[in-house]
Amino acid sequence: MAISDDLGALIRENFEHKPTKEQEKAIFLLADFLLSRERDAVFLLKGYAGTGKTSLLAALVRTLGQLQQRVMLLAPTGRAAKVLSSYAGVPAYTIHRKIYRQKSITDMDVFQNDVNLRQDTLFIVDEASMIANDAHDNTVFGSGRLLDDLMHYVYSCEGCRLVLVGDTAQLPPVGEEESPALSRTMLEGYGMEVTELQLTQVVRQLEESGILWNATMLRSLIQNDEMFEFPKLRGKTFPDVKALPGDELIEALEQSYREYGTDGTIVVTRSNKRANIFNNGIRSRILDMEEELSSGDMVMVAKNNYYWTAPPTPFRGSPNSAGGDQELPLKGAAFSFIANGDVAVVRRLRNERSFYGFRFADATLQFPDYDNTEMDVTILLDTLQSEAPALTRQQQEALFNGVWEDYPELTNRRDRMKRLRQDPYYNALQIKYAYAVTCHKAQGGQWEHVYIDQGYITEEMLSPDYFRWLYTAITRATQQVYLVNWPDSALSDA
Repeated sequence: MAISDDLGALIRENFEHKPTKEQEKAIFLLADFLLSRERDAVFLLKGYAGTGKTSLLAALVRTLGQLQQRVMLLAPTGRAAKVLSSYAGVPAYTIHRKIYRQKSITDMDVFQNDVNLRQDTLFIVDEASMIANDAHDNTVFGSGRLLDDLMHYVYSCEGCRLVLVGDTAQLPPVGEEESPALSRTMLEGYGMEVTELQLTQVVRQLEESGILWNATMLRSLIQNDEMFEFPKLRGKTFPDVKALPGDELIEALEQSYREYGTDGTIVVTRSNKRANIFNNGIRSRILDMEEELSSGDMVMVAKNNYYWTAPPTPFRGSPNSAGGDQELPLKGAAFSFIANGDVAVVRRLRNERSFYGFRFADATLQFPDYDNTEMDVTILLDTLQSEAPALTRQQQEALFNGVWEDYPELTNRRDRMKRLRQDPYYNALQIKYAYAVTCHKAQGGQWEHVYIDQGYITEEMLSPDYFRWLYTAITRATQQVYLVNWPDSALSDA
């Protein structure tokens, strides 16, 4: 007990504030967990916005650093990893890029479970509400069940254990009703002894933060299953939450861009169609971009891509060309694949052309969430304005058939398939503009200013998903929330 007390005292010493009773309990349980000899044990730390999860994690990481204990920080997305790293003070990585590895050079788009060689390491995973465990037939990652693969990876090496951190009020993974990584029952199904703590006490002053007040109110409605009418948001009495009429939107966005740039400002909306409307308006009326895509544009990857981070391979200058093979230079593969949701800045754009009924261009992209790594890629322009998340199945088949027919000299199906998987046009990066995104795309990230557009919705359309959507959108903001075209009936004067 004395050792546990000493460790708890050290965590408390590294804690930024005077801990609440809940946080004291968390510190005690974390110290006990770290000193326990139980191998198959996992710590589940759940907490709502403003309850101090961030401060607890930062104190824990600092303590482990002082004790020279190994720790690995992970998150589901690149932006979430960047946020985690910023407050923990040490590097953080995406889950996929640590627990999977490419199967082979020839199978560069197939990833198998990697081997955990990090003995005696504590793995801390933030934003665990985003971890899916619903296998898809077309998955290229391990078993297709991310939580299964994460658990297997961590506990396959001696002395390794896991701390999962997340917010149960946020949106669960797409296609799932709850977040499996935040389910005690799910974790116990792996044979784990689960230490669970839920932080509920908001430690920042509610009366000073409209972001936290509204988030707490929404969380209470979700928790009590009171989701039958529009929530009354406070958008008039707090300086950090403002109801914004449509005719003031451009001026407000211009001010946000001046203060925090496009990387510190985001519009969160409910559909790709509405995101397109906002993106087009922002580019033409605020950023003065007349071309379809320009240098300086922020774009978001719309589909996982495994081609451009692989070692350079020969490719054709254009379909049906008789010229010699060329080699595409790679300007720095800092990660094993380019993930759906990764944000990039267009640095250079050139050589636009059309093949197979699609439009392509060569671009140099800079990835701010990965140390500003630059990479030369071929991009697909057709997805920029699409209302679908990426190429539709029909479009993907059309592209496949077009490229397939371009290799008539390869009569062996296996050889032709291998060449197709090495084709830069078939593997062109699918992108969308990144000034306005859906909430699932924004989840895990933080921005100083967040503009929330819920579009047309009636009380008959309300569902638990809407409340979680709104809670998740509001909690993306660190300084200011704007409620765009919010009806007065959904606002409170109190």
